[in-house]
Amino acid sequence: MSIDPSAFQPTHFRWDFAERVATVTLNRPERKNPLTFESYAELRDTFRALGAMPDVRAVVLTGADGNFCSGGDVHEIIGPLTKMDRDGLLDFTRMTGDLVKAMRGCPQPIVAAVEGVCAGAGAIMAMASDLRLAAPDAKTAFLFTRVGLSGADMGACAILPRLIGHGRAAELLFTGRTMTAEEGHAWGFFNRLADDLQTEARTLAVQLASGPSAAHAVTKRQLDAEWHVGIDTAIDMEAEAQADCMQTSDFRRAYEAFAAKRRPVFEGD
Repeated sequence: MSIDPSAFQPTHFRWDFAERVATVTLNRPERKNPLTFESYAELRDTFRALGAMPDVRAVVLTGADGNFCSGGDVHEIIGPLTKMDRDGLLDFTRMTGDLVKAMRGCPQPIVAAVEGVCAGAGAIMAMASDLRLAAPDAKTAFLFTRVGLSGADMGACAILPRLIGHGRAAELLFTGRTMTAEEGHAWGFFNRLADDLQTEARTLAVQLASGPSAAHAVTKRQLDAEWHVGIDTAIDMEAEAQADCMQTSDFRRAYEAFAAKRRPVFEGD
């Protein structure tokens, strides 16, 4: 059963849908948009639900009023965690990990628009997105060591080295220091820097949304899946995936548009 994105109404963040792009805006600006137990869970459920929203072709993830996300709320999450038994703690860490799994598992490409503070779980959500754009003032920090925890949080030890290399990831995860926007861009964490961040992020998302959404979903899936296999196996996997894409109507539409010397209009089927 499909879900109408125009009628979707989350409780703990803003949701906007236009031009086939859904925009998720973390919206606690007075605290630099921290997460709570409830917002973690609702974000997880939202990214899971995107699989049933074929009208959404791309997602922008951002924060309100000049900051991306300051991570887990100190008083509403970290304080209560110090009083939980291990079963309760494991329920929490599995739930936060499930948010990353849901982001990686939804078929739509996710564009993170990062400005200001991007820390802790905020840095993880940026990391888990497919593309990352940053304002020049973006400050990204994986702060877990600062509160006595490991850098092994929500997939950081697996995903971050793939983006920026093992040594750079180790430095950020061991020290908890801030990565500037310029460093993040030079290291490959950010795809680009943008003075007019929100406009550029939306322009990119609309561009992605106008593309072949079924094929984009295959690209997203294979980018993750092929990390776990050898090159020969990856080539075989891509042969299967591309043969499936060649059976789509979008592939036929692209050929017909090329033959007619016009721009293709992709429908996602």
